[in-house]
Amino acid sequence: MIGARRLLLAGGIVLALWGMGYGLWYAVFAEHQALEEIGASLSTAFSSAAQREAAQSGVALLRYKESKYIYDRQVDVHSHWIGLAMVLIVLGLSFDKLSFSEKTKLWLAAGFLAGACLFPLGVLFQVYDHGPLPRVLAISGSALEIASLCLIALGFARNQSSISRS
Repeated sequence: MIGARRLLLAGGIVLALWGMGYGLWYAVFAEHQALEEIGASLSTAFSSAAQREAAQSGVALLRYKESKYIYDRQVDVHSHWIGLAMVLIVLGLSFDKLSFSEKTKLWLAAGFLAGACLFPLGVLFQVYDHGPLPRVLAISGSALEIASLCLIALGFARNQSSISRS
């Protein structure tokens, strides 16, 4: 088995286990509290609005917005890690069909694996820091994913064109 293929398969399995473990941790220890906060803030907002207490309703809606933002990021992170892990595994199974040198395949595999780790990690950091650094990390990871996938698609296309010429 070539190094790039091994890197994708092993990285995909580890990333899937990491994503599932994170999802399990979140479901057991944090999700119920987050959903309770979302529900309580909405309930307060609606009851305050019904009592014509606009300021209190506004504060509760702001709490809802913040709680929902955090909840969405937490759920997105674990699903992205698992989804990208599945793509890594599928690519690993067919990576030997790329018409690139072994060194290029290894660089592409490393780039794709790094992007699959960095993109969700940047999304997760957005929960704790609303500044530009987590966004830069998420955007960099996704750009690495896109660039790697485009080059991998080119490698598959080159392989197909060389097969059709034969």
